[in-house]
Amino acid sequence: MGAAGCATAAGASATAVAVAAGAATGAAAARKRSRCTSSTCRRTGPSGCTEPARRRFWRAAGAGLEWAVTTTTKEPMLMPHDLDQSIDRCRTDSVKWSAYPADTLPLWVADMDFKTPDFIVKRLNDRLRHEIYGYSFRSPEYFNSIVRWLRDRHKWNIEKDWICFSPGIVPALNLCTLAFTRPGDSVIVQPPVYFPFFPAVESHGRNLVYNQLIIRDDRWTMDFDGLISSITERTKMIMISNPHNPVGRVWSDTELKKLASICLEKKIIILSDEIHNDLIIQGYKHTPVANISEEISDITVTCIAPSKTFNLAGLSTSSVIISNPVLRKYFKKKIDDLHIGNGNIFGTEASIAAYTHGHKWVDALMDYINRNAGFVISYCKDLIPEIIPVRPEGTYMIWLDCRKLSMGTKEIQDFFVNKAGVGMNEGSQFGPGGEGFMRMNVATSIHKVEEAMTRIEKAVAAIR
Repeated sequence: MGAAGCATAAGASATAVAVAAGAATGAAAARKRSRCTSSTCRRTGPSGCTEPARRRFWRAAGAGLEWAVTTTTKEPMLMPHDLDQSIDRCRTDSVKWSAYPADTLPLWVADMDFKTPDFIVKRLNDRLRHEIYGYSFRSPEYFNSIVRWLRDRHKWNIEKDWICFSPGIVPALNLCTLAFTRPGDSVIVQPPVYFPFFPAVESHGRNLVYNQLIIRDDRWTMDFDGLISSITERTKMIMISNPHNPVGRVWSDTELKKLASICLEKKIIILSDEIHNDLIIQGYKHTPVANISEEISDITVTCIAPSKTFNLAGLSTSSVIISNPVLRKYFKKKIDDLHIGNGNIFGTEASIAAYTHGHKWVDALMDYINRNAGFVISYCKDLIPEIIPVRPEGTYMIWLDCRKLSMGTKEIQDFFVNKAGVGMNEGSQFGPGGEGFMRMNVATSIHKVEEAMTRIEKAVAAIR
């Protein structure tokens, strides 16, 4: 199955499909695309075998993590919940693993290579065995599980009536644009940011306004002066990514309060994409914008989902939390008008299981992600100084500063795919400010992260 067909079946955005397909097409011109035939799917690339004799393992180093080199070929011990396993995803119609040539290691779309937790699989299997999958409704258990999760995980007390269904976060962004703005109104976004934000505004005849993030003291931050100057009488809404994708910031209470105070004063709705809210690196804390105060909650629409946290994107289930009854009415009307409110019965069951039993699993996941991120950061510092990773505070993506490579948009994408054999998201895809950056997904086994860094090291060394 081709990248475009696979992505369409999974409901991925047209923009993502185009980018992935373009990268794959360019790579195919350099080397013939091959179909996996091996039962074990042994992928090789510029660095050779995917099981190198020299293995790099994690070790604690003060407050951070470093990698260490060893000459043993012994496999590392399994991490909790078997996160350390390398799982063959070929021939599964995976968007992530179908977009590039077979010898390219895909570390792009926000899709984890970890197995779905056992407690979710068990619940799905139990429901599957009933063998009737007709129309269904979301039971009180569904809503209660979300309420408890947000209370216990994020100290946010919501009411069940605030929870609205959406088949996904991206559809929710589009629905909010249609529900809360009119053609000709302005919507602010903060690039570099998750690229479906852009068509969610422009495709509906709204005016897209950039309030670009800035780098201050080697840290990405909001430009509040720029935000104020970008607001006009036609500005009705701002879309924010909290935590931020792709730069990995977990916005502080202070930053969010300042943003919210501006929006309160200017009567602007805050549409907060908080799909990565559970994916927080130890030492940081996620703040739901709507939890700052009742006054701010009244102008805030929050989007959450178990899909990133538990790798359930294919089950198309998310929640839009709206305390303001007027805004909630407008949103639900759009859902009803399009007849998309029934949802996926298995998405409902998976969501209940995730939010009921998922705390320990998420803790183990983020420990593993933190270790993978630490490995990449230390590897670049020691062996690839031309690439400077931005240490993530949240998400399982790493924003790589590759500007020292002095490559244009097409050149840098070609370099990583065709020279290094590693597929990542090119930074300009995320809007102004993303030029010269690459986004790397480290939600995969350490074996694949090792292999990716070895490939990149060799490719960079060849052009020094």
